[in-house]
Amino acid sequence: MHGDWNRRSDGSWRRFGDTLGSVDRRHFIGLLTTAAAGAMTAACASTVGTTGSTTPAAAIAQNETQAASLAAQGVATDVRVAMLLPLSRPGEAAKVAIDLKQAGELALFELNRPGITLIAKDTGATPDAAAAAAQQALAEGAEIIIGPVFANDVAAVAPIARAANVPVIAFSTDRKVAGNGVYLLSFLVDDEITRVMAQAAQAGKRTIAAFVPQNSYGDIVDGALRRVAGASGVQIVAVVRYPVDPNGMAAPMKQLKATFAAAEQSGQPVDALLLPGAQDTLPTIAPMLAYYDVPVKGVQLLGTAGWDYANIGREPVLNRGWFAAPDPTGWRDFAGRYASTYSVQPARIASLGYDAVSLALALSGNPAGQRYTPGNLTRASGFAGTDGLFRLRADGTSERGLAVYEVQKLGPQVID
Repeated sequence: MHGDWNRRSDGSWRRFGDTLGSVDRRHFIGLLTTAAAGAMTAACASTVGTTGSTTPAAAIAQNETQAASLAAQGVATDVRVAMLLPLSRPGEAAKVAIDLKQAGELALFELNRPGITLIAKDTGATPDAAAAAAQQALAEGAEIIIGPVFANDVAAVAPIARAANVPVIAFSTDRKVAGNGVYLLSFLVDDEITRVMAQAAQAGKRTIAAFVPQNSYGDIVDGALRRVAGASGVQIVAVVRYPVDPNGMAAPMKQLKATFAAAEQSGQPVDALLLPGAQDTLPTIAPMLAYYDVPVKGVQLLGTAGWDYANIGREPVLNRGWFAAPDPTGWRDFAGRYASTYSVQPARIASLGYDAVSLALALSGNPAGQRYTPGNLTRASGFAGTDGLFRLRADGTSERGLAVYEVQKLGPQVID
């Protein structure tokens, strides 16, 4: 291990396996930079910047005189918290993993809980690698597992953690992997769709179509839409599925256009279109709606939390669209602190890494064996998170309050 961090009971910071003395905030960040200097694919990789004029070498030199006395104290780690993240997975996943890990490290520093070691493990690109990471973390004494990110990885880790009586706080949005010791801290699509459709129903929208990707996320959206529509009395005109490959978009777009035409002829025109997506898909889909003459003018577009990115207003067809996401106040404060510390803007999901570690720290003061019990994790008072209060339910899902945003040219604005 080359990047696990431990807050000693005397208030000092050290990297697990090293003997580094007490350091201030600038020194802590500098030392994290040293830990990150190896390969990004290492199990405990971290890429953070320095602040101020302190360099890693200067920080280490300043603390060498204290190293011997600190080692002689023999201060033991009280609690070990594991983070299982896809640090070496190809594509955007590795960037998200680093943001989650660094957010967790920020929580560990800011909340100042003594005696905590954060163990980061790489889940790689396969469920087998995730299972191996969980076994390694448990062998090193982890009392709670934060992560993984992907549903298949969560499913692989769950039975291993369950056998050790260790809970899992995962970031997957697939509620099928929740329960029996697995809790999902993520923003769940069901809640987002429930919230935005309630807003649409309040505005008099009664017939809805949906344009949904042909992947596991699309399956989750489809199921959530049908559950919510059935409970709220909203009529689903059609759910059109499209392939992830943009080259296969023509036929689904033509089908969506035909759906609008048929609904118009039936006397029940579509008055809302659910268009789940995010920054990696919406800039492709939105122009195609206009290109294929899908008649969305006057139709209320509805989205999920993936719509919450700064330049979404650049897509004219999405302007005035609504989506549900956490209230932005706490996120803005967190993002500012993160950027100040690491010199980069965090991915939106990074706040979940901060909140997951904060949860682990909040319960760490309980006696060993009584810290992360189901009763403590699902306490009625919940937890104060970056995105507002949240509670973990007994079924493994989470409960959050969500705001409704409207897309405007300068970015999303809260309307309710």
